[in-house]
Amino acid sequence: MKDISEIASKLRNEYAQRTLSEADVSHDPIAQFSEWFKEAIESEILNANAMGLATATPDGQPSIRIVLLKGIDNSGFVFYTNYHSRKGIEISLNKHGALNFFWKELERQVRIEGVIEKTTSRESDDYFGTRPRGSQLSAVASPQSLAIKQGEMEKVMSELDTEFRNKEIDRPAHWGGYRLKPNKIEFWQGRPNRLHDRILYTLKDGDWIISRLAP
Repeated sequence: MKDISEIASKLRNEYAQRTLSEADVSHDPIAQFSEWFKEAIESEILNANAMGLATATPDGQPSIRIVLLKGIDNSGFVFYTNYHSRKGIEISLNKHGALNFFWKELERQVRIEGVIEKTTSRESDDYFGTRPRGSQLSAVASPQSLAIKQGEMEKVMSELDTEFRNKEIDRPAHWGGYRLKPNKIEFWQGRPNRLHDRILYTLKDGDWIISRLAP
């Protein structure tokens, strides 16, 4: 463990690609995010839509995992999951959550805080219909976050594949979308000597207030 700790302590990266100022950004943080997201896609970053999702229990015990951004609009950021998963249960008990995108190739982060709500059934149905068949079957089969035996899911998937052969697979009631509606969005651009540029949007009385944070 000491060797690993020493290696970790010596890891260094200098950030020097770009700068970020209040004059550079849109007055609308969703528009600004869309611009950065397009740049990430155009830069061919693998899984540019991967984001850390933090949720917490009512008493504040946090948990975090990587999920995939599957939609964005003026209302917020959309992802899909099992409602009975740990994150789904925590969201049902504590609506506050956070997202983090890290695009190391561009030396950028986007940090988002807000409240999480379920998407409409129509939105969930529409998205479920676009998923590959295997992903649809796994959504039906998986008791996400519960303890299982090795090989159990493969057996269930095989049985479901037979059951639904030549049949349309409907979205299961325990699976669907969530939308994080932001009240804070921070854009972080790496800079030399750890003097990172940080631009924060804060929602106040329906308007976005822009400020610069110390690195």
